[in-house]
Amino acid sequence: MASTMQAPPPPVPPQAPPPRYRRSLSGPIVLISIGIVFLLGTMGMLSWSKLGHWFAHYWPVILIVAGVIKLIEYQTAQRQGTRASGLGVGGVFLIIFVIVCGLIATQTSRLDWGSLRDEIQIDDNDFSWFGQKYTYSDQLSQDFPAGASLKVNDSRGAVNISSSDDNQIHVAVHKRINAENQSDADKWNAGTKPQITVSGNLVTLNANNEGAGDHGVAVDLDVALPRKAPVMVSTRNGDVSVLGREGDVQVSAQHNDVSISDVNGKVNLNLDRSSARISQISSDVTIQGRASDVSVEDVKGAVHLDGEFMESVKLAKVQQPVTFRSSRTELDLARLDGNLDLDSGDLQASDMVGPVRLTTRSKDIRLLGISGDVRLRDENGSVELHMSKLGSMQVENRKGDIEIYVPDKAGFQVDARARNGEFESDFDALKVDDSNDTAVATGTVAGGGPRVVVNNEHGSIEIRRRSSAAEVPEPPAPSAPRGNAAPKSPKAPLAPKLPAVTEN
Repeated sequence: MASTMQAPPPPVPPQAPPPRYRRSLSGPIVLISIGIVFLLGTMGMLSWSKLGHWFAHYWPVILIVAGVIKLIEYQTAQRQGTRASGLGVGGVFLIIFVIVCGLIATQTSRLDWGSLRDEIQIDDNDFSWFGQKYTYSDQLSQDFPAGASLKVNDSRGAVNISSSDDNQIHVAVHKRINAENQSDADKWNAGTKPQITVSGNLVTLNANNEGAGDHGVAVDLDVALPRKAPVMVSTRNGDVSVLGREGDVQVSAQHNDVSISDVNGKVNLNLDRSSARISQISSDVTIQGRASDVSVEDVKGAVHLDGEFMESVKLAKVQQPVTFRSSRTELDLARLDGNLDLDSGDLQASDMVGPVRLTTRSKDIRLLGISGDVRLRDENGSVELHMSKLGSMQVENRKGDIEIYVPDKAGFQVDARARNGEFESDFDALKVDDSNDTAVATGTVAGGGPRVVVNNEHGSIEIRRRSSAAEVPEPPAPSAPRGNAAPKSPKAPLAPKLPAVTEN
């Protein structure tokens, strides 16, 4: 019997190995490049400010380089029959990180850092980012035309004005420059020389802060000129001091402390978030704009204040009418022999000569030693009036008590109404009807005289003799503005022998 043999199975063909992944070099190359750049920066071989400028403008190049590397790797993998690696979690994170940082850097580079620094009032001495501080000094002198006025422009730096003993203008210049090196500082110093120009009866002193372009240069100017010359000062960030002038003084200031004293001409201030201290003025004083602390003392002319006063206003010894205007308060009076102190929640004054006109809200009012007519309206605050010479009165309040103290022997007529409140007085001649929700008081005291009309809602009314008032201290005299003290007035700079620039 024949046997049968089975054919062996066909051999299994060998399987091709799976394609190999090639590790991407884009991430390591980008990280190495960034590391080299930062190493050069820490070694001082590259400027941090320039690095920041380059990154803010050219950061998309990092993405382009990484994309080119990935494209080359893909083409190489295709030729070699291997599989190109993907981005991976780390690659995606790196791309997102570069894009976010790049967008932030680009937007940051477009900011006006000079204006922002002025807005938050950062001084050059507060921080020393992006370079070192270099200082320079200079002096200028030339004849000042008779009858001419001076205009000073200084966008960043203090301006101090005083009187000279001759017919010249003398300027002492103190300059601060932030730069990476001495060479850059010298170049920017040369490009920001202060300039004096004469056009007719106008002499212009320009600090030339913008001569270095975007680079911040602070220039302090000490100026001495003939006492009779009127002065105009315009500055954006830096204190202003004016001492001893016969002519008018005009100041336009932002983020500054302004100090003006011993002026026979008119004083006109236009303030933007600045403080002012004014004293010993022989003519009118006008302050307008947005001010912080304001102190005005010893003025022989009128005082006009118009704007927004964010902290406090202090007045003392004003011989002519006072006018005050803000979004909350309107005040007029004929003369101020004493003091006045006004802030966000209180108004106190002493020795006011009427007629007095006051309209406000949400303030506690306390006026001592008033002479003459009074027209007053308030709400959400108490009112206390001490009359030294009684005139006609009309007082209105809401949600606050009213106290009026009149001279002991004064004669007057009363018409008072307190709705949802009480009426009290020291005078038996007044008839009071409080049978309803409104207390009504009428009558004539000591034969009559000025008419006193008082209306209150949700508060009481009291009319008392001055002798019954407790001894109370008068409001304090004006003091220097809170925060940074007003700048001291400088001594007149000496005329230079040889103008020169020196480094410190």
